[in-house]
Amino acid sequence: MSTVVPEVTWAQRSSSSEAEKNYIYLTIVAADVPESDLQLDLKDTSLSFKGTSTSKKVTYAIDLEFYAEIDPKESKISHSGRDVSLVLRKKELKEEYWPRLLKDSKKVHFLKTDFDKWVDEDEQDEAPEEDYMNQMNPMGGAGGPGGDGGFGGIDFSKLGAAGGAGGLPGMGDMMAGMGGMPGMGGMPGMDGDDDDDDDDDMPELEDEDSKDKAPAAEASSSAPAAADKPKIEEVA
Repeated sequence: MSTVVPEVTWAQRSSSSEAEKNYIYLTIVAADVPESDLQLDLKDTSLSFKGTSTSKKVTYAIDLEFYAEIDPKESKISHSGRDVSLVLRKKELKEEYWPRLLKDSKKVHFLKTDFDKWVDEDEQDEAPEEDYMNQMNPMGGAGGPGGDGGFGGIDFSKLGAAGGAGGLPGMGDMMAGMGGMPGMGGMPGMDGDDDDDDDDDMPELEDEDSKDKAPAAEASSSAPAAADKPKIEEVA
């Protein structure tokens, strides 16, 4: 099985006063790597990644040494079938951007700018808030690097929880309580007794066709009897 260097994309934000706005976006493009075959070692100044894809028959491996220090405990991670995404908290609060991601200024072929996330340094205030960051797993604590498991001990079964797998949480309770909402009880079909009440109030409709057909049926039934009577008299 061959070993290749995965593509890495990155972007950043900076702040001199708010730590939560001082971070690096980092994405390692490694498709079809199962959770059990992921290994990630994140430190203050470096990252080491390795993952094997049996379907593609390839092992992805890369080591990065950052331009400056990050805080692993305040960083976050998310895994999908296509890549591993991280939000790395910069340790130093600083208004200026990092001039580059890596310590070495030499250009590398695998590293690219993530233009979907990138904004210029002077346009950060106008950039929209990134809601998906709240859905990522924290690196620190029991799920952080150094724990048990193939990927730093992170419980990947929880990564999709924000997506509402298995249905939207609380929908059953919400539907059960709709009858108590103002105006909902009067909606057609919402109360099982409404249809019965409406049927009771409705007058019975007579079938005009049936009324017309009834005399015709009686006439037709009596006609044979009248026709038969002369025949009986003739035989006698």
